[in-house]
Parts: sequence; C-alpha cells; structure tokens
Amino acid sequence: MRGSNRYISFCALALLLRATTTHAASTPITHGTLELIAENQWIEPGHEVYLGLHFQLENGWHIYWVNPGDSGEPPRVDWQLPSGLTVGATEWPTPHRLESPSIVDFGYESVVTLIMPMHVDRSLAAGQPIRVGAAMKLLVCSHEMCIPGKAQLSLALPVKSQPPPLDPRTADLFVAARKSLPLATPKSWKLSVADTKDSFVITAKVGHQTRHAVFFPLAESQIANAAPQNFVPLPGGFRLTLRKSDQLLKPIQRLQGVLAFSADRAYLIDLPVGKSGAASNSSDIGSAQFGSVQLQ
Repeated sequence: MRGSNRYISFCALALLLRATTTHAASTPITHGTLELIAENQWIEPGHEVYLGLHFQLENGWHIYWVNPGDSGEPPRVDWQLPSGLTVGATEWPTPHRLESPSIVDFGYESVVTLIMPMHVDRSLAAGQPIRVGAAMKLLVCSHEMCIPGKAQLSLALPVKSQPPPLDPRTADLFVAARKSLPLATPKSWKLSVADTKDSFVITAKVGHQTRHAVFFPLAESQIANAAPQNFVPLPGGFRLTLRKSDQLLKPIQRLQGVLAFSADRAYLIDLPVGKSGAASNSSDIGSAQFGSVQLQ
C-alpha cells in the first residue's frame, strides 16, 4: 500500500461470510456490502458467462480504480475455482475523481459493479452445481481514513447443457455496469499526444464542439493527479494539457487511460507519445485491452 496523509486503521477488518445459495446474500464489509453475482441462471459447458462484484457503500466512503491515484489500492481477488472454469480480466467502469485538499484519487462511491468473464470448459459435466469462490482484499476509504478488510464470497451455479437465461435478479446490475464502461475510440477521431518539458498535451479532433474532458491515466506516477487539467476547446475538438508527475523519471512511449467527457461518455485511449504532436488516426485504438485488467 502506498503512503498518504490518511490515517490507516489496521485494526478494523471486514466480516467474513460464505454464501451458500445460487443467489448469494450480500456480505458485510467495512462501511458497505459486497455480493458475488452471476448474469445467468446457470452455466453451459463450452460457453462464457459473466460474474460481478457488486459493491454498495455507505455515504462518504469509496473504493479504488485499477490506478488508485495518489493513495489507496484497488480491490484484489483470489479466485477459488473447480477444474474447467477460468475467470478473465476485470472490466473497470469509468472512475470518478476523489478530491482532497492535497491529493486526488480515482475510484467509486455509492454503488458500483465490477464485471468479469468466466469461461466454462466443454469438458465440464452437466448435473451437480459447481461453486465459485472469491477471497477478496479491500481498502475502503473516506476523506479522513482508510480501513483494510477481507471478505470470503461464494456462489453456487447449476450446470446445464442448454443456453442459460438471464437472471432477473441481477440483469439490471449488469446492464448498468456495461453502460459505465469506457468505449472504444471512434475511428473517425484524430488524436495525438505531445511531450513537452513539463506536460503531456492531448490534441483531439472529434468532429464536434466539446466543452469538458478529464483524463484518467492507467499508469501511476505519470501525471500530477491533483494538478488542474487545462482544457481548451478548439474548432471540432479540444486540447488538454496534463502536468507531468514529479515522480516521472524517464520518458514514456505511450499514454494510456480513459478520456471522460461525462459520467456516461468516456473512451479508452492508447496513443504514442511524440515531440511533434502530429495527429494520428485512432482506428486501432478501439482494440486497446487495458480497460480489462485482472484483479489479483
């Protein structure tokens, strides 16, 4: 865990609870609840299904994005799976800026669902339900303090040799989670990143006037998170200047992250960093996979 001005209370841990039904009960965690959910009512051998980690947090408390910003740690999970099941990378929703007087973190408040695909091998036999387990390590924070915790989650899923219907108890949560994911950058956009002495400058031609944009870097210690991001509207686009972090000791080759225009309109970017700032076609940016990062 990286240091911060926050007081870390190591004496408080989340309660441990193992759910035993197909639709698991919410597990109490520090200042909230956590539930392991599935999108479908059962799993089918040879097909992919989606799991979710559904957080409900008390007012004033938050968890972290894959890059937590100036302090904190993202949730981490150790999957406990029977043979024939593998869980893929987590698909991270667009985060929010969590601002304090001297630091800025990236994370989620209130309600958030982290989703991830689970592949089911063809060799898995239909019949008896299987159990998916997840040992979680969490850091739940307010603006004054952080509390580390643990939670043991478990979900039983039937195995049937027929396509599974959506689970009506969780379907809306997965719909909402997918709406919160950053999108692939449109192929018509022209984006570039210039490396100046103390800043990275993103120049974008998006074909329409834009009044606001915020950048969330994937990698830590590249930009000064608490520094203002200087947004300048341009005809058909904008320019966004990001101050470099004091901890950035050598040039970077690519700038990766999420470019957010609003809570429900954000895009993945993965761009080469150049001195000239010449615009580049973003047709290949949509294939960037950094939006899916394994929790581990």
